[in-house]
Amino acid sequence: MATERKAEVTWQGDLMSGSGRVDTVTSGAIGGLDVSWPARSEQPNGKTSPEELIAAAHATCFSMALSHGLAQAGHAPEALKTSATVSFQPGEGITKIVLDVAGRVPGMDEGDFEQAAEQAKENCPVSKALAGVPDVTLQARLER
Repeated sequence: MATERKAEVTWQGDLMSGSGRVDTVTSGAIGGLDVSWPARSEQPNGKTSPEELIAAAHATCFSMALSHGLAQAGHAPEALKTSATVSFQPGEGITKIVLDVAGRVPGMDEGDFEQAAEQAKENCPVSKALAGVPDVTLQARLER
């Protein structure tokens, strides 16, 4: 059965001088997040942006996919630490995403971990949704 998630946003004014707010999300986990064009294209100054929210979604989805793939291969991770950095170029859009993951995975060698991470990058649902981004790179390493 499919699930649906919803976010509600209020925007006031034009793009350059207006501002918005992520009011609510289905889970209630976040809300009351201020957004603005300067937070997106310059400095955040305590406000978020679509790209920051995409980065959070991508890092989370990738981590879930990698954790599952590792467990299926008999190497459940002790811990995965993932970041996603989303680059936004005004006038062009999202131009680059860098996924970076460090994992503690007993009994796994570096090459197998990198291969599992690459599979997670290619197959997590958020990666698939972001397939139009021209440059998506992955850095994966084991921690001992």
